[in-house]
Amino acid sequence: MSATQPVFIGTDFGATTSKVGGVWGDGSPVSTSLLQQPTNAQLGPDAVVDGWVEAISNYLGQNGLHWDQVRGVGVAIPGPRRSYGVLERGPNLPESFVGFDVYSAYRQALSAQAGREIALAVGNDGNMGGVAEAARVRGAAGGSVLLLAPGSGLGCAYIGQNGMPLDGDTLAGMEASHMPAPLHLLATRAYPCGCGRAWGCVEVYTSLAGLPYLLADRLEHRPDHPLASSPLGPKERSLALRGLAQSGDSLATEIFDFQARALGLHVASLAMALDPKFVVIGGGLMDAGVTTDAFRHRYLRIIWETAEPYLWPAQRASVQIVPATLGDLSQAIGAALMAMYQV
Repeated sequence: MSATQPVFIGTDFGATTSKVGGVWGDGSPVSTSLLQQPTNAQLGPDAVVDGWVEAISNYLGQNGLHWDQVRGVGVAIPGPRRSYGVLERGPNLPESFVGFDVYSAYRQALSAQAGREIALAVGNDGNMGGVAEAARVRGAAGGSVLLLAPGSGLGCAYIGQNGMPLDGDTLAGMEASHMPAPLHLLATRAYPCGCGRAWGCVEVYTSLAGLPYLLADRLEHRPDHPLASSPLGPKERSLALRGLAQSGDSLATEIFDFQARALGLHVASLAMALDPKFVVIGGGLMDAGVTTDAFRHRYLRIIWETAEPYLWPAQRASVQIVPATLGDLSQAIGAALMAMYQV
């Protein structure tokens, strides 16, 4: 693309790291490389916003672009939201961010930097990732897309055939990670969730958030396992499981198989409500840079085998469960696409 072409920029607001990506006016990525930098949330909301503007300047410079080409910006923010662009209390951000109006502050900072008004789109980070993966997976074929991305939590999004995410009337649509898991089918107890619910949120059985509970329960029956006597803390022991599973450790493999079954049951429940054509599985477990082909294939196979018996007959023949392909690019690219769609 020409250095005179319009571009749309996306900011991914992570509690620890913020990322910047961009797309051209036809929706294709400016670059397959992200610009990443610390969010520095401990410095407060204003410092975070200033850092985003600086990061965009750096991104434009790295790609031979300039602010005159920027037609819109999108920002992916964590949920829940008090209102459009306004943060509610979240588990991973300091108290100073409660009630912070991201939309107004970022819009003003962008306009000050560019010397003109720049359109800003704000959305849930899971939704933004879904927008990007949906555009990628369906191409010109159409169809709705369900995204489930287990990481530190469980990112969820539903993208309709128009390419837009389901937000809901109070912006709480597709907070599906905090629906109750079918504990009777999983033969497990209700673990507490960081959201405050104690009914057994799906997130706790499918993501890093619940690995300490899953590991502790299993180590009670495996006192001979090296992790049972490890000096590492619960979180560090949980982080070791992915590598152990890929080296054939039976306990680690059992835990990820359990998480895949839990996610498969959630796919079945959401498919009955949303009837998607594609189910995209994202998150770090689908990252080819850190997991093996065998690990990913096993995980996806168990998701499908668990979900399939509960799907309607027509869905069994039509639903496709596929891995995400954009990795860490997804939320920044999705935010840029949302800005493009709105403009």
